[in-house]
Amino acid sequence: MTAHAEAQAHGGTTRLFVWVWIWLVAITGIEVFLAYIHLAPVTMLFLLISLSVVKAALIMSYFMHLRFEKLSLVLFLVPALVFCICMMAIFFPDAVRLLHLRQ
Repeated sequence: MTAHAEAQAHGGTTRLFVWVWIWLVAITGIEVFLAYIHLAPVTMLFLLISLSVVKAALIMSYFMHLRFEKLSLVLFLVPALVFCICMMAIFFPDAVRLLHLRQ
């Protein structure tokens, strides 16, 4: 078995991981740029959470090798991610309420 075939059998090539890393750096750059422009807090929050979910999906898929795992493992972890996002969405309004009480 050649080195390339072995890399494919175990989950990907170095070139694939470099491209994923470049996308992660680009998304991080967009998030930093968003921090410097003044957007409405709800819009900023929506954009940052959306970009963070994309980054988490890329990291879980490629660097944690879930893209190359059995479907059952993916179906176990993805609902946990959705649950965490829903919990954050539930508690963010309370945090905003507390922020307004301090002012």
